[in-house]
Amino acid sequence: MFNNTYRFSVHAVILNDENKILQLKQTYTDKRWGLPGGAVEPGETINETIVRECKEEIGVDIQVVSLTGFYYHKKFNAQVGIFLCKINSEDDIVLSEEHSEYNWFELSDLTEIQQLRVGDAINYDGVVKARSFN
Repeated sequence: MFNNTYRFSVHAVILNDENKILQLKQTYTDKRWGLPGGAVEPGETINETIVRECKEEIGVDIQVVSLTGFYYHKKFNAQVGIFLCKINSEDDIVLSEEHSEYNWFELSDLTEIQQLRVGDAINYDGVVKARSFN
């Protein structure tokens, strides 16, 4: 049976020249830091979604390198796909209304779950990882 409260989203791991990870600070809910990305809309492929979401949120066209992982988050009843992506270092990031600021973080600065997901992307070996979180 299909459950329409199930969430499915995709997010981008984008590194700068110092291998720091791009994080955006939300202007909604708990105002947490997170990777660019969002919900897959009906009729979209996951690749279309990650390109659209990044363009909307950071105002930059991304280059998708690879899909690196799928993660189930029981707390949110959500499946999340993670892509390793690139942006042109000369491009200026322009945030949407959904985010108040952006910054580049060391892997060790991220939450434990983010460290695992982003670490899988950074260390991508051609095998899409799958993990489940409570």
